[in-house]
Amino acid sequence: MNEPSTAEEPWPVRVVSQKIGAWINKLGWVWVDGQVAQINRRPGSGVVFLTLRDPSADLSLTVTTHHDVLHAGAPDLSEGARVTLHAKPEFYPARGTLSLRADEIRQVGIGELLARLEKLKRLLAAEGLFARERKRRLPFLPRRVGLITGKASAAERDVLMNARRRWPSVDFRVINVLVQGANAVPQIIEALKVLDGDDTVDVIVIARGGGSVEDLLPFSDEALCRAVFGARTPVVSAIGHETDAPLLDYVADLRASTPTDAAKRIVPDLAEEQRLISQAKARLDRAVIGMIDRERQRIESWRSRPVLARPEVLIDQRATEVTALRDRAGRSLEHRLRRADDALEHTLARLRALSPAKTLDRGYAIVQRPDGHVVRAADEVSTGDLLRIRLADGELRAAVMES
Repeated sequence: MNEPSTAEEPWPVRVVSQKIGAWINKLGWVWVDGQVAQINRRPGSGVVFLTLRDPSADLSLTVTTHHDVLHAGAPDLSEGARVTLHAKPEFYPARGTLSLRADEIRQVGIGELLARLEKLKRLLAAEGLFARERKRRLPFLPRRVGLITGKASAAERDVLMNARRRWPSVDFRVINVLVQGANAVPQIIEALKVLDGDDTVDVIVIARGGGSVEDLLPFSDEALCRAVFGARTPVVSAIGHETDAPLLDYVADLRASTPTDAAKRIVPDLAEEQRLISQAKARLDRAVIGMIDRERQRIESWRSRPVLARPEVLIDQRATEVTALRDRAGRSLEHRLRRADDALEHTLARLRALSPAKTLDRGYAIVQRPDGHVVRAADEVSTGDLLRIRLADGELRAAVMES
């Protein structure tokens, strides 16, 4: 049937299955990398069924292979192992399922795993995921701490116990996930997404105890590293022991050598902070007391000065100066008055010497006309004129008898 399907002429199920199978067959043989989630060896059958899972996503495919193929390439294959296989996708119309048929399986050894991790490390570093300038500082005292770790694990116990020992009131939101195996990465990424979306969480800790290189592989997964890089909330990596260094350590904002070390990094030590506060208070007390002592000494120095110790001395000095100035002013005024009095006496004496009254006292008289004009010559009067004669004591009236 090459004609397109319509509502009036739909394709039968067998035709759709045939077309799906034909499209899948076009892919051909491919090399596939994944993690073995399950192995099913059926007794009495030469076929082995594997569940191959993507390490970074919640996706899986069924793989069928012959026992001889598995024995030749990966005789000690176990669940959780990383494999590379050569397979061809096949669609089974009867069941409507898709699976891979493998003719070669290679178990990835530790050397190859480390080589892959080193290549991924260089790639992420080149993209700037490890850049030191993008790492954020942790809050001094987080309101809430998000913890991603295995359920009832030693890492969970170490983080909670040591953090609460340092700061008893610290609040945790714990999400338990698988920390190894095929499902570890998707669960960790989902838990990270949940905690990063919680506005009350100020810092996120991803913790796990020690383990082999294979056990710690989920924490070097590319998808997890990129999820941590894109998180809004600061992330602390606390994986394994001091010598363990998964790629998550390089991407996280802070790398803690152990879960216990992470507890010490995310919250301050209450006893230490109280000690620092006591020391700061003591320094402040000493500084204030020292300042008060210096000011007191300065005031004492001011008080010891004569002007403050005996302020009346200054008044006495000014009073003495005022008295001296007043005496000088009195003497100067008295001297000036005497000089003025002497000058007045001399002037009075001269006036008296020149006064007409003195002349009259010696027997002279002043002859005046009635109008007051002083007669100085005989021709100034005529016979019969009335005259007024002033003497030293009194005056006379006279008439000119003959001129």
